[in-house]
Amino acid sequence: MRVGEIVGEDLAAEGKPLDGVRILAIEQMQAMPFATQLLAQMGAEVVKVEHPVHGESARGSQPPVHDTDGQDVGPTYLRNNLCKKSICVDLKQPEGVELIKRLAPRFDVLGENFKAGTLQRLGLGYEVLSEIHPALVYVSVSGFGNLGESPYRSWGAYAPIAEAMGGFYEMNRSSPDERLRPGVAGALGDIGSSLFAAIGILTALRHRDRTGRGQHVDVAMYDAMVAMADVVPFFWSMGMRGSKEGRRRGVVDVFQAKDGFFMLQCVRDHQLEALARAVGHPEWIGDPRLPDRLAWAREVESLIRPGIEGWAKDMTILEACTQLNAQGVACGPCNGPEHVIGDPHVKSHNMLIEVPRPDSDEPLLVVGNPIKLSRSAEGPVTRWPTLGQHTAEILESELGMSASEIEDLRQRGVV
Repeated sequence: MRVGEIVGEDLAAEGKPLDGVRILAIEQMQAMPFATQLLAQMGAEVVKVEHPVHGESARGSQPPVHDTDGQDVGPTYLRNNLCKKSICVDLKQPEGVELIKRLAPRFDVLGENFKAGTLQRLGLGYEVLSEIHPALVYVSVSGFGNLGESPYRSWGAYAPIAEAMGGFYEMNRSSPDERLRPGVAGALGDIGSSLFAAIGILTALRHRDRTGRGQHVDVAMYDAMVAMADVVPFFWSMGMRGSKEGRRRGVVDVFQAKDGFFMLQCVRDHQLEALARAVGHPEWIGDPRLPDRLAWAREVESLIRPGIEGWAKDMTILEACTQLNAQGVACGPCNGPEHVIGDPHVKSHNMLIEVPRPDSDEPLLVVGNPIKLSRSAEGPVTRWPTLGQHTAEILESELGMSASEIEDLRQRGVV
């Protein structure tokens, strides 16, 4: 799908599910921007608040693209800010804080993802804004939360830190002395937190529909990672402790075909029977070396891998996966970026949006909306905003400010 394209135009007249929802986003990097972009793709109007000089911090990420306004803008900004408007307000100036207080009642949601307590210190905490606008849904994403107590409240947090604290990396340690490195592709800590924030926003809006009252929705990145790595504490509580081998059950591993690798999962008795027959080793069924799932994992290298890879060595990944799935064995290719981009499923599900790049003929590829709705068209998607592109428009339409008033604020660095 390309920017500006509508998929399912016959449904366009029915509008989007979140049409009419307005979000004021005082956000940075990815943990909140991914959530607001997702909601914008489903119809919400998102107005993003940025610093007048340098914008939000994601604009400085690397490597940059040279934008239409002559400014460099980084990839974290480019892929998390489609379908949004940008206004510039300096929140360190009292007049800037007052502008946000005046704007807030015009919106349903205010989203922020600064370190816990930052907006409160600026005079824009939930307590202040809820007095002005009792129906406001105020959403915070931070490393360790604004509500409740945490010994880490003052700590900074990026995605790999939250992922590590949640247990994602430690589960892969093969020996006590192994030095672990970030092992989750992309920013699971950011995107996972964003998804919980989006759910929280929708939940609080539904509550507001019934009660007329907004509330403070608080998402800690650490909490989000504990939730997503749920087996880490759960399996420990079941007594699965100690060695990596002792934690593994069944055949869950990567195997090689002639042109690359595929992931396979086999964790049920009937699945092992299907696997054994599919790869030409029916003798595995009832083999005394494979009495249970713990033994299956233990025998992967000595028995199962040679059998599977011997069978697949003259097949492509797609051929091997197609044959195995036809026999009831779940598996799939280990894709690199070029494979994801060319995958027919990804194309048919509109999961990559082509955004024209201002400094190149090659488009940028931003992920689409994975939530498919039968009565809602996808698109159109608009490109990211230039810095402060909508400042005058928003201040005039929402607050009734004149061009001279706006220019005076601009000259003094407030906007």
